[in-house]
Amino acid sequence: MIKNHTIHIKLIGLTGGIGSGKSTVAKLFHELNIQYIDADDVAREVVQPGEDCLQQIINHFGQEVVKENGELNRANLRTIVFSDPEQRKILESITHPAIRKRMMEHIDNMSGLYALLVHPLLFETGQNTLCDYTIAISVPRELQIERVMQRDHNTQEQVERILDTQLSNEARCSKADFILENTSNSADLSVKVVQIHNKLQTLLS
Repeated sequence: MIKNHTIHIKLIGLTGGIGSGKSTVAKLFHELNIQYIDADDVAREVVQPGEDCLQQIINHFGQEVVKENGELNRANLRTIVFSDPEQRKILESITHPAIRKRMMEHIDNMSGLYALLVHPLLFETGQNTLCDYTIAISVPRELQIERVMQRDHNTQEQVERILDTQLSNEARCSKADFILENTSNSADLSVKVVQIHNKLQTLLS
């Protein structure tokens, strides 16, 4: 966990499994002038060509995880780590500290009443301890599988394997301060986001 780092802004954790709609929800908060940092974006940032984190990944996993243009070959890396739990742990030991450090740098530059920390593994990685409150997006597993298969053109088996590395929907919701159901249309979701935003304004001001 991050030690000796004072966060100057109120931080609200936003989490949900793959295909739960975290990006959509974060954008709805952004329309209310709430800044956010997305751990998935930071995870892509720290493995750009030239980044130390990418070099460490190559050193361990070999050249097969790099494309000809020097970028990370995510498909190859995903195949390795999701079929071998030990390799996944090694990857996380390389990426998680780099992601945390970069996230803190972004958070230091944020302003406003509060900011969102969007993280698919908020509770699994202990990042919730940085947050004043947490929001879990609740989506039935079948809907998650359907969405991710459509979005990423993955097989059902691939999606289920990823889901099995994350907390269940029930476990995640039991830990969160707010639960945001995301099963219907975007207008309905927008109303729910405004309701939580209003509650947070009251709690934090």
